[in-house]
Amino acid sequence: MKNKEFLSTAELAKILGISRVAVFKKIKKGKIKAMKVGRSFIIRKKNLTGILPMGISDEGKREIDAAVKKTVKEYGQTLKMLGDT
Repeated sequence: MKNKEFLSTAELAKILGISRVAVFKKIKKGKIKAMKVGRSFIIRKKNLTGILPMGISDEGKREIDAAVKKTVKEYGQTLKMLGDT
């Protein structure tokens, strides 16, 4: 992502992994502060603190690690065969 001050609703939707409609709903509810420019909205990056993902918590890392171990245990041979193709 370029180092610019504003994001479009489409850019923010892509970053958050949600639809543009979901971004518009969050704007309408006041969860995302945006400015209307013509028929479009723009979002100032500095207003996104608390909205953008800041990383994975230790608990989240443990959950991911456990899920990976379980998957490898249950499907290890299949995964190996897929990797060989």
